[in-house]
Amino acid sequence: MTEPVHDGRYGLHAQTEACYRLFDELKREFPGPEIESCASGGGRTDAGMRQHADRIWASDSNDPRDRVDIQRYTELIVPPEMIGAHIGPSPAHSTWRATDLSYRAAMSLEGCSGFEWNILECSDDELAQITSFVTLVKELRGILHTGSVHHADFKDPALRARGVVADDGSRGIWVVATVTNLRDALTERLRPAGVCDDRVYRVRMREEIGESRWGWNTPAWMRDARTEDGFEVGGRLLKNIGLQIPPLWPMQAIVLDIREAR
Repeated sequence: MTEPVHDGRYGLHAQTEACYRLFDELKREFPGPEIESCASGGGRTDAGMRQHADRIWASDSNDPRDRVDIQRYTELIVPPEMIGAHIGPSPAHSTWRATDLSYRAAMSLEGCSGFEWNILECSDDELAQITSFVTLVKELRGILHTGSVHHADFKDPALRARGVVADDGSRGIWVVATVTNLRDALTERLRPAGVCDDRVYRVRMREEIGESRWGWNTPAWMRDARTEDGFEVGGRLLKNIGLQIPPLWPMQAIVLDIREAR
């Protein structure tokens, strides 16, 4: 099973077909559980495996710093709802890098959210944060798994922003994150794709992922975005002027919920 040669013959093709048969037989016998194919070894992430597995695991690394780019490029060929995006412990087993739970949760929103973590080891605070996050996932799953994916472009190599926008432009969920130190103290602006010029939108920061941290030059709109009702802004202004991104510390993220107000 682990060698490309079997019985003196090239065996990888036969092994892959056997893997497909195994998955199909398991799903016939046990139709309830979903199968998530691993990215390493055997039948990997390809068009063939996608016909037999419910989801794929994009990488053996569950470090959110790695995953932010791994998931970005995997979803060029695999729908995000088919990419397992799991919250793991800190430090990550693959890199031993420590990250905030809010950062791990934000990266998990960019695929099919799940956990690769023994939650029996979690503190009471972590369990409360996980509970809040799961409630958020259930609320947003409908748009996250059906909308169109957009990535914003920035000059600063530390910034990432990914949005999932409803086809009718009525709502978008954006994850804005840093992967290292910001280059400039005055941060760039997010101009969310998919908004309509003639509509009014309500912008709200979803803090169910947990506490995120940023520096001192906090944009004024953040104060209102952190309230329960958020604030209203025109689509034309969002598209052309945008929202100045807060000066996030390295490996921090925020989640913005932009939905039609009226």
